[in-house]
Amino acid sequence: MVDNKSKDDISTTTRSTEAANLYDTVKQNYIRIVDEFTKAQPQYTQSVSNLQLDCVAAAKNTIQNTVSAQKMLASNWNFPIVTPHYTDEFVKQSNEITENIVSAVRINNQLTVNAINAAAENFRTLNRTIESVTEFNTSAAKAWNSYVTVQQHQFLHKQ
Repeated sequence: MVDNKSKDDISTTTRSTEAANLYDTVKQNYIRIVDEFTKAQPQYTQSVSNLQLDCVAAAKNTIQNTVSAQKMLASNWNFPIVTPHYTDEFVKQSNEITENIVSAVRINNQLTVNAINAAAENFRTLNRTIESVTEFNTSAAKAWNSYVTVQQHQFLHKQ
């Protein structure tokens, strides 16, 4: 049997194979890099979480020790540092301020969680959009390649 492939057909096939290998290699390398980042993510998350817990524990410890030291100094001096009226007003205002801060923190936490959830949803939407655009571009490229191939064959057969 005689091989009817022309030199141009073989050259085009070789270039197509080389291009496919190039794109496959690039895709595999990028995915490998992202996978490597992904492997470390749980460790980073745990480390940040541990750091936050240590920071909270240190803050609570500092508050407890500072207040205990002040309380001890005040009781040892036998000197009235604050008057009862001032104490009552201070406690009332301190409780109000604390309630306002706690309320603000709760609202901020909810807003932050909502923002993170919205960002995650946006990434899912982006991913679906990229898939749709890729599907459209692939279809357009196939249609164009089909048209060009037909035109090339018609041109070659006319000669």
